[in-house]
Amino acid sequence: MRLTVTSTSTATAARLGTVGRLGTVAMGAALLIAGLSGPAVSQGAGGERTGADRVKDRVLVFSKTAGFRHDSIPEGIAAVRELGAANGFAVDATEDARAFTSRNLARYDAVVFMSTTGDVLDRTQQRAFERYVERGGGYVGVHAAADTEYDWPFYGGLAGAYFHSHPAIQSATVDVEDHAHPATAHLGATWERTDEWYNYRSNPRAQARVLASLDESSYTGGTMNGDHPIAWCQEYEGGRAFYTGGGHTKESYTEPAFLQHLAGGIRWAIGAAQADCRPENGYRSLFDGTAESLAAWKQAGPGTFELNADDGTITSSGGMGMLWYAGTELKSSYSLKLDWRMSGDDNSGVFVGFPASDDPWSAVNNGYEIQIDATDAPDRTTGSVYSFRSADIKKRDHALNPPGEWNTYEIRVEGERLRIWLNGVKINDFTNTDPARSLKDGHIGIQNHGADDEVSFRNVRIKELPTRTSATADSAPGN
Repeated sequence: MRLTVTSTSTATAARLGTVGRLGTVAMGAALLIAGLSGPAVSQGAGGERTGADRVKDRVLVFSKTAGFRHDSIPEGIAAVRELGAANGFAVDATEDARAFTSRNLARYDAVVFMSTTGDVLDRTQQRAFERYVERGGGYVGVHAAADTEYDWPFYGGLAGAYFHSHPAIQSATVDVEDHAHPATAHLGATWERTDEWYNYRSNPRAQARVLASLDESSYTGGTMNGDHPIAWCQEYEGGRAFYTGGGHTKESYTEPAFLQHLAGGIRWAIGAAQADCRPENGYRSLFDGTAESLAAWKQAGPGTFELNADDGTITSSGGMGMLWYAGTELKSSYSLKLDWRMSGDDNSGVFVGFPASDDPWSAVNNGYEIQIDATDAPDRTTGSVYSFRSADIKKRDHALNPPGEWNTYEIRVEGERLRIWLNGVKINDFTNTDPARSLKDGHIGIQNHGADDEVSFRNVRIKELPTRTSATADSAPGN
C-alpha cells in the first residue's frame, strides 16, 4: 500500500475555516427586555425552526453575573457577534434576566451563557428556559457557565458538570477525542493552549460525548485523576447542549483555533451542523491517524489510500479497490464507528461481513456495503445498504452534513441484523435473509471507488457488544 504524507499546518487550517478575522470591537451588550420584538417562532417536532421562520438563525448571548465577573466577557460577546457575521447567524446580547420568557426565548436557536456566575435566573425564568430546551432550544456554555445555578438541577444536567476549583492560568495539552464534531474537527490529535483550566465536581463522560480532555501531566493543578474532560456535547431533555471550559482570558477571543472551536459548538447547538453527541465509551482504535495503526490494514485491488499524518486522515485515491482490516475477523455483535468526509459528489462505502480476500469483489459479492454517495438512487446513496435497502431519506437528509464537512457512521451488527446511525440518528435497519451471505462473522473495509472519487476517513474504532435479543438491541444506547 502506498502512503503519501502531506503537510498542512493546523494553525493555517484553522484560519481557513469558518472563522473571520476578529478586530478589537468596543461593544456594550444589547438589552433585551422580555416579550419585545416579534412573535414566537414555530418549531418542528425535532425543535428545528420551520418554514419562513428559518430565515436566519439567531443566538442570544447572556452574560449576567452574580459572583466573580470575568473581564473577558466583552471580548467574548464581540467574538460571538463576529462569528455570527461569518457563519450566518444573528446575535443579540443581554445581561437582563427578564429576557428569559417563553415568548422571547422562542426567537432564538441557542442561548450562549458567556461566563455567567452564581444565581442569575429566578424560578419563573428558569422554568421558561426549561421549556425552551424541551422544545428543541440550544445551549452553549462558555467557561464560567459551569459556575452558575448550583441549586437548579436541570441546569446542572444541561451544563454537564459544575465548577470545583482551578489552578493558575498556564499552558496545557488538550487531547482531542472527537475529530468529527465541528467544534474539534479542525484540530489535530493534541492542542496546546493557555487558559484557566477548571476542575469539575463530577465527570460528564457517562452522559455526554467528550470532545476534548486535558492531559493532567502537562500542567499543574489538575484534580480529576487523569480523566479530565474540558469540552463536551449532549442531547438533553429535547435540546442540544455544548460546553467548553476555555474562554477565561481575553486572548482566547483572538485565538483562531479557539474561535473555530466556539463557532463549531454554536453551529451544532443551533442545528446548522450535525454530530453524534451520544456518550461513547469502550471503543478500541483500528485506525488512529498514524502510519503504525495502518499496519493491520491491507489494500485489495487497484488504487490506494493516502495518509495525511498532520490531520490523521486517509483519503481514497484511484480504484476500484478496498482497504480492509486484516487484524481481526469480527464475530456476531459489534459497533463500528468511523468519521468520513466527501469533497464533492464522490463515491465510497464501508463493507462489513466478508471473508478475508485480496479481491475487492469478494466483499461486494459476499458482504454488505454501507454506501457513501451524494447523488444516486435511494438504495445506492448515503446511508443505504447498497442495492438492498434505502436509508430513511428524510432522517438521513436531516442528519447529513454537506460535502466538505465531517460525518460519523455507527454501523452496528448483531447477528444478521445491521443498523446504521448517521451523526447519532438511526437511518437504516436491515436484516440479512440471504443464505449465501452472513453478517455473523467477517471483516470490515473501506472502498476507494475510482480516480475521480475523493473520500477521507479517520478515527476508525470498534466495540464488541454482548449478544442481545431483538427487543433489547433496538433500545440499546450507542455508547
